[in-house]
Amino acid sequence: MMIDNDTRSRLLPLYPMLGELPAAELEAILATAKQMQFQAGTVIFDENQPCQGFPLLLSGSLRVIKSAANGRELQLYRVLPGESCILTSSCLLGHTPYQARGIVEAPLEMVMLPATLFHRLLGSHEAFRRYVFQLFTERLTDLMELVTAVAFQKLDRRLAALLIARPIPLHATHQALADELGSAREMVSRLLKGFAEQGWLTLGREQITVTDVAALKKFSTF
Repeated sequence: MMIDNDTRSRLLPLYPMLGELPAAELEAILATAKQMQFQAGTVIFDENQPCQGFPLLLSGSLRVIKSAANGRELQLYRVLPGESCILTSSCLLGHTPYQARGIVEAPLEMVMLPATLFHRLLGSHEAFRRYVFQLFTERLTDLMELVTAVAFQKLDRRLAALLIARPIPLHATHQALADELGSAREMVSRLLKGFAEQGWLTLGREQITVTDVAALKKFSTF
């Protein structure tokens, strides 16, 4: 689907570096880029697949996860509107296939820049180049925090920190939380039951309501 005026009006505020391009070049970019939509649960890229282009999210969210041979998964990061995917950038720059999976978390709409256009913008426009490398900096910080948490923090503390950082009530399955934490569903369910017995939260069907934020916050930093 080609870029229409409505999409353009939403794209430029989210990605202001595009607005710094010469008007004629911006028009050429919008004529080449494609608008795409995906439903929740769609795998838009998978391990060992080639990268097709550089995504700019307009709405929804994307989870990037790494799978182990035993089926366990670890969420590396989320991509939200105004952001893009560092793994995609890396694959484009290194001409390598994906090493993780991208799954649509909430119905997603995005603009896809073809790979050739990505390389041209990166080489000739400072604003776009600055955006891409700033993206690398931010995501690298996120991934370092993830490595630190997985390596040095106990699962129960990490789960408590996750719960207080999310909206109340939290609509998620125990499996989804386990995937985000890189753990097993059974372990997460056991910990949630323990938190509920402490009176810190209540459990419902695919819903968790935190009732004592202060207690969970204190526990997460203990």
